[in-house]
Amino acid sequence: MAEPTILVLYYSRHGATAAMASQVARGVEKVTGMSAMLRTVPPVSAECEKTGDEIPADGPLYCELGDLRDCAGLVLGSPTRFGNMAAPMKYFLDQTSSLWLSGAMIDKPGAVFTSTSSLHGGQESTLLSMMLPLLHHGMVIAGLPYSEAGLMTTRSGGTPYGASHWADADNSRELDDGEAALCRALGTRVARLACARMPS
Repeated sequence: MAEPTILVLYYSRHGATAAMASQVARGVEKVTGMSAMLRTVPPVSAECEKTGDEIPADGPLYCELGDLRDCAGLVLGSPTRFGNMAAPMKYFLDQTSSLWLSGAMIDKPGAVFTSTSSLHGGQESTLLSMMLPLLHHGMVIAGLPYSEAGLMTTRSGGTPYGASHWADADNSRELDDGEAALCRALGTRVARLACARMPS
């Protein structure tokens, strides 16, 4: 039997959210018996007739509904777009009605992470907006508790609503050690919660 999987699903434009996703996956894999699956979503186009490749040129594969149905938990990541999740992630989530109808995601642990170009660029509102579809799916939302010391010392990203990163105006600022640690902590927490609901 395959190991239970935590799906780390993200959209990244300039690489910062992808870097966060890698750290979340590292945190998941600290938990014995859990594996991480990195998946992304395709970009959307304003040209209605335009279609993209079914397989991305690089990076993880595009997510399929079966990945959501079969995962033991979900950690969702997106850059901030005017205080909300990016359109490609919203577009993908809007196509998950069949999972909602079947109740496939009910009681699975879920968490969120984001990256912004400005320090006060809507990190918390983006994280909260990303929680809404997960709540509609019946998921159990996991944030970052204040037992994570980094929440009290961060000067950049990191919130109780989920992991976050400040990429700077030109998106050149890499994850600092504190941000990376909070990403890993989030992955570990979701994996532990998923383990707790596994049959013994």
